[in-house]
Amino acid sequence: MIQDDIVVLGVLAAVLGGVFWASSRESGFLRRFFDLVPPLLLCYFIPGILNSLGVIDGIHSKLYNPVASRVLLPASLVLLTLTVDIPAILKLGPKLLLMYVATSASVMLGGVFAFVTMQALFPATMGGDTWGGMAALAGSWIGGGANMVAMKEIFHVDAVTFGQFAVVDAAVAYVWMAVLLLLAQRAKEIDTAQKADTAALDDLKHRLADYRSKHERPATLTDMVMIFGLAFGTVGLAHWIAGAFAPWIGDQFPLAKRAGLGEPLVWIIAICTLTGLSLSFTRMRRLDGVGASTIGTLLLYVLIACIGMQMDIGAVFNKPALLLLGVVWLGFHIIILWLVGRLIRAPLFYFAVGSQSHIGGPASAPVVASAFHPALAPVGALLGTLGYATGTVLAYLLGLMLKALAGA
Repeated sequence: MIQDDIVVLGVLAAVLGGVFWASSRESGFLRRFFDLVPPLLLCYFIPGILNSLGVIDGIHSKLYNPVASRVLLPASLVLLTLTVDIPAILKLGPKLLLMYVATSASVMLGGVFAFVTMQALFPATMGGDTWGGMAALAGSWIGGGANMVAMKEIFHVDAVTFGQFAVVDAAVAYVWMAVLLLLAQRAKEIDTAQKADTAALDDLKHRLADYRSKHERPATLTDMVMIFGLAFGTVGLAHWIAGAFAPWIGDQFPLAKRAGLGEPLVWIIAICTLTGLSLSFTRMRRLDGVGASTIGTLLLYVLIACIGMQMDIGAVFNKPALLLLGVVWLGFHIIILWLVGRLIRAPLFYFAVGSQSHIGGPASAPVVASAFHPALAPVGALLGTLGYATGTVLAYLLGLMLKALAGA
């Protein structure tokens, strides 16, 4: 019904405004409703419902790509990383890295488990080049879109099969993201019940809150213009550098291109994150006292709405067996990662950001991380970007295993 991106942006803005107005009510039904359902989840699902009903055209809209994912996401990362306490993040320790490694391993093992299980239950569905589609999906679930396309080319996956797994990818990943956003609202209770060691994470959040309260003051127009210039000036510089560097490194180093390092978005996110982290050691960090991280969070919410509007709720039922394949695969990953988290007493944040850095990727991992605390978004971005470097290699190895199992 609505295809004009300017109008769609207005609809998304109205949705965000309505959700936040409703969630600000201090009594009545709305207060009780939002005690159970976080506003973040509605900002994600309502645009998806509008797209599924045909009210807006999220699939062909350019609001997500390039506007939200290429402009707003990196700009938000610059602003959110300004207050990052690097020494405190380092104190998070090896558990976060261990959860990341466990995520990669669980996705690979889960692919094998899902293939064997579904081959026994639905042999017709698992015939043909379904194994190749799974390899492509593994590229997305360990790395990102660039890795998924790389697997399509390497294993010569049919366009129809690739499209079907793209639907599975979107459906399963978006639903899982919604679950993680819900879990984030119960993080404290879950960590207490699991006796998780949250000391380092709590210390990081307290440091960030204390710093902001000490430097908080009314913002002036000069402050707002400085925040605007810093965020989008960095984004412009990152696009300029990445636009030249990514194709060059892809041409010079074929292995780097296969690893997803020929994708400009990888370098854009890396440059913006590193710039923000570098500026956190300077006086620019005081901009958070006038709302830098608040503006960064606002940009993230627009990104969330743009991600949500790509979801087609009805399309996931076109291939129910393949959808079940994705559910089995993801379920294996969740169980293994949860057991590892229990074993090392990792906080829920480590579980959530580790999983979303793979299943969702660098565009959505910061969103899930920010649901725990806005300043934790860069941790999600860093882990998500790391997946680009490992996604193609690990997905290729899984593809070879699946090909052998399929007898292709």
